[in-house]
Amino acid sequence: MRSESEMMRLILDLGNRDKRIRLVTLEGSRTNKNVPRDKFQDYDISYFVTDIDSFKSNDEWLKHFGEMIMMQKPEDMELFPPELGDWFSYLMLFKDDSKIDLTLIPIDQMEQYFSDSDGLVEVLLDKDLRVKNTITATDERYHIKKPTAREFDDCCNEFWMVSTYVVKGLMRKEILFAWDHLYEILRPNLLRMISWNIGIQHNFSLSVGKNYKYIQRYMDEKDWGHLLNTCVGDTVDTKKPGGLNRVKKSVF
Repeated sequence: MRSESEMMRLILDLGNRDKRIRLVTLEGSRTNKNVPRDKFQDYDISYFVTDIDSFKSNDEWLKHFGEMIMMQKPEDMELFPPELGDWFSYLMLFKDDSKIDLTLIPIDQMEQYFSDSDGLVEVLLDKDLRVKNTITATDERYHIKKPTAREFDDCCNEFWMVSTYVVKGLMRKEILFAWDHLYEILRPNLLRMISWNIGIQHNFSLSVGKNYKYIQRYMDEKDWGHLLNTCVGDTVDTKKPGGLNRVKKSVF
């Protein structure tokens, strides 16, 4: 895998050479001082350009970054409708396992980009000195938010009400129905409640990361073990008539 310095050189080299690219920014975990650094982090890059259609019309310019084994263009998909408006992105996985998530943004939408930013932004190149204010990357926007009394009550209510659907699905041997409610509704509310508890302990001054990936840092070993045990579920032997048959344990 190429080093961070090699990848950043590639990214900035194209930014400097191509006259259509006027501004380059880095987003995401590589700008966040609270995130442990590792080789698996994506390079979340935005190129602010003067002629976005000329980039979109031909993918040859992407070869600058190396040999790809897979690419996705979310704004050019039918099954999953685009969400970025005039912006256009390339999610690129390379042969050496490096990954760049590159977004093209019309230069005249720079102000919108910064006003909508989540705070995790670093300016790498600004050819025209368009960025007037100092940009300091921060994950404050992702800090655990203190719930209102109503939000807390709603979380509890949703958890216990939907738990009855899980039981119903298991009793009917409708396993996919039960799994869907267990993992898509119950688990998110359990994790939400745990994160609120962590927020209380730390004065709501931190983030537990995307998909709660850093939540273990703030849980004791016993509670972490209990949480992991919620990932172990009984399956049923659908060949046998009658009620539930506890046949094996499986981890999902």
